[in-house]
Amino acid sequence: MIHNETIDNILNRCTIRQYTDEQLSDEEMQTLLECAMCAPSARNLQPCHVRAVQSKKFLDEMNSDFKNLVGWGTPAYTNWNKNPFYQNAPAVFFIYGSEDSYMHMDAGIMAENIALCAKSLGLGSCIIGSVGKLLDGEEGGKWKDRLDIPQEYRFLICVAVGHGCENPASKERKREQFKILDAEN
Repeated sequence: MIHNETIDNILNRCTIRQYTDEQLSDEEMQTLLECAMCAPSARNLQPCHVRAVQSKKFLDEMNSDFKNLVGWGTPAYTNWNKNPFYQNAPAVFFIYGSEDSYMHMDAGIMAENIALCAKSLGLGSCIIGSVGKLLDGEEGGKWKDRLDIPQEYRFLICVAVGHGCENPASKERKREQFKILDAEN
């Protein structure tokens, strides 16, 4: 197999769910946003809006609304009993999209760009979807206003980013699900 820095970041990136309190620098935040912006989108429609939040107060308020909705004892996401939905990361990148048949795919590509950029900067990341229960629900309009997102847009996914304070082992992959077929198959 071929190795280089990019490939090694892809192969070694894993979800981080424990972070230090250290805030990201302005330069790190801008770099993460630029990498999100450069993600390809179907027909180059660029249907996604990204809002980066680096405010514990804001994220804790959102987490409180989320937990009030799904229940404080509901296992809605990994580490639900120890951490808020954003895993105590200092920054969260929220991705919303306009109605487009490819917006979910475009948001997934954008989230991966953010996660790989974070890895290349020595940061950890956690891709999160569970908070969509709140952000696309009745109270979602309040959060769209606070995030300066058009009301008709839908929450798609978010990425928590920060300085990780754990180094989990990579999970086993289901290699049997991946095949290279020759041209005659």
